[in-house]
Amino acid sequence: MLTPLSLPGLEEAYLSLLRLVSEDHNHHISARGNDAREVIGASFRLSDPRRRLPFLAERKVNPIFHFAEALWYLAGRRDLEMIGYYAPSMRSSSRDGFHLGGSAYGHTIFNPANGDTLSLFDRVLELLRSESDSKRGYIPVFAADELAISDNPDMACLAGLHLLVRDGRLHMVCYMRANDLDCGLLSDVFSFTMLQEFAAVQLGLEMGSYTHFIGSAHICDRNAERVHRVLVEAVARSAPIQFPFPAMPTSTTAATVADVLEHEEALRTNKAHYSAAHIQASGLDPYWQQVLLLFEVYRQIQHDHVDAVNPDVLNALDPGLRWLVGHRWSAYAAALDGGEQ
Repeated sequence: MLTPLSLPGLEEAYLSLLRLVSEDHNHHISARGNDAREVIGASFRLSDPRRRLPFLAERKVNPIFHFAEALWYLAGRRDLEMIGYYAPSMRSSSRDGFHLGGSAYGHTIFNPANGDTLSLFDRVLELLRSESDSKRGYIPVFAADELAISDNPDMACLAGLHLLVRDGRLHMVCYMRANDLDCGLLSDVFSFTMLQEFAAVQLGLEMGSYTHFIGSAHICDRNAERVHRVLVEAVARSAPIQFPFPAMPTSTTAATVADVLEHEEALRTNKAHYSAAHIQASGLDPYWQQVLLLFEVYRQIQHDHVDAVNPDVLNALDPGLRWLVGHRWSAYAAALDGGEQ
């Protein structure tokens, strides 16, 4: 019996899948006009799901969007008002210009439906508290009625999430009907492992492994050149760049998420601007203070239109997040410790 490829973190899984589909793809497809190379049935397992950020200069990962999307999911939202600010391209997937459909996974996971008083997430946690070895902790996301929508612009790629408690750890298995490996995979795994960690905190458990299954693992032809540059960088570097990622505080609750999002809205709408000292005095755990620092950086990028972000905010970021911001927005790199990235 074959088991998923076991790897320590997302960067290793990302590079492994890019190599697989670039060098040994099964098919060349053109679904809805998107030419792509495809492997049918791919999987991996992360032994340390907190290693959810790749550090590759050519990929220029956006940690601000990743945290925003994870929080958007955790809050059970589907509005474009928030997520469209961090990713304007997502607006093209909306049927009404205000909300997203299938891709608003958090709306399905964290909101009660069909007359229930509890969300699917809360139902699963309730089950796992009473039956720790249960195999029934599955949260379905893809809905059959999505197929009935003619020319659906936003069908869920996520089929569902399976939470399993084993030996005092919370493991999670994710089932995707499809994944764009160069784009969607990175944000999906970041958000889903955040949801896994949030669930583990609510249950008082340690984090277990994260397993990811993909029906159609593909790379769009329009991104092939970037993928090539990423793979060349990975081969050429003397050693991978690594930064530790802290554990989510055990005090984190839905109220914590709401508190962080209250600050996020004030920054997004430019009704507030924060210094590093202001964020430190917010009362939030240092873990969540880092997220506010990122949102303040993005406020400056979007609203102030200056050539250098306030260095006290940048320099208060953890080294890994600072590295990513400096490589994503090179114009701001000079503000990082006198120009160091």
